[in-house]
Amino acid sequence: MQHLKKAKLVLQDGTEYEGTSFGYEKSVSGEVVFYTAMTGYPESLTDPSYKGQILVPTYPMIGNYGVPIDKTEWGISKYFESDRIHCTALVISDYSFAYHHWNSQKSLGQWLQEQQVPGLFGIDTRALTQKLREHGTMLGRIEFADSPVPFFDPNAHNIVAEVSTREAVEYGEGDLRVVLVDCGVKYNILRCLLSRGVRVKRVPWDYDFTQEDCDGIFLSNGPGDPARCEATIAHIRQALKGDTPIMGICLGNQLMARAAGAETYKMKYGHRSHNQPVMQPGTNRCFITSQNHGFAIDDKTLPADWEPLFVNVNDGTNEGIRHKTKPFFSAQFHPEASSGPVDTEFLFDWFIENMKQAKTQKSDK
Repeated sequence: MQHLKKAKLVLQDGTEYEGTSFGYEKSVSGEVVFYTAMTGYPESLTDPSYKGQILVPTYPMIGNYGVPIDKTEWGISKYFESDRIHCTALVISDYSFAYHHWNSQKSLGQWLQEQQVPGLFGIDTRALTQKLREHGTMLGRIEFADSPVPFFDPNAHNIVAEVSTREAVEYGEGDLRVVLVDCGVKYNILRCLLSRGVRVKRVPWDYDFTQEDCDGIFLSNGPGDPARCEATIAHIRQALKGDTPIMGICLGNQLMARAAGAETYKMKYGHRSHNQPVMQPGTNRCFITSQNHGFAIDDKTLPADWEPLFVNVNDGTNEGIRHKTKPFFSAQFHPEASSGPVDTEFLFDWFIENMKQAKTQKSDK
């Protein structure tokens, strides 16, 4: 085994954790967050919503099934959630140097090095997670010897602009046309739409989609503070004046709420897991969901013509909204869930049905 360098994770309160490098060796800074999923590190690392964050899995052993062979389907990766790793760094307890899976092509360490992303193992992630739960998310930096870096707060910047597509891209064929506003879209959202036979036009976060001839508008997930996406919010606000069906996921949920007139706030440490229970108000229906967000909607600020669609069972926070009379709804969690449970993938079917009904009503006029 090659000689592995030591490095430190330093939190903004001065707390230090020493670990061993198994990724790219450079000093970096970002927001330190934990997530509780037991599997799915290739999907999580390539999730654009983790842009600017130092990711801390609570599951102790990471890397045992390597990194999958990449294949293309519908013009996008079949196994990853974007075209590259987006998190700033990975901090784990125990790294598995030996890996095995029928579809693996390389080790997690090799992948991190190729993508120039640092990774540390040998950190007491249980103690680190307890600290983050008590204090809340914190800024942190990974320091290699003699190469200090300043703390960086991704939420103070419009990092959506960094992960969004630079130009419009079209996918698939079909009678239903969807404009997907890319604020950092996970590829499985595209897969869930395309597998339902729709044609998708993926556009940049600040694209004026209000003039598009389409059957539906989709607002994607993405990183950071929704308040920084002012251009997107302005376009959504205009779209809400019409009747074209709209669906949003994660950041898209927050952007729809802000466009409607509600407020959002930063959560203490957010929801990042594969096992968050949500319920529909007024029913006994409970779903297990995959989540990744650090901001939430303040239900008390929702206008009278809007209502919560889902509520988190653990802490009562908002997990989705819908308009009382128009075909607009959104979910804070990930119904496309890659990786994670697929209990709520039926929300894409709701969206498809809303578009079909709207198209029928339009043709009957």
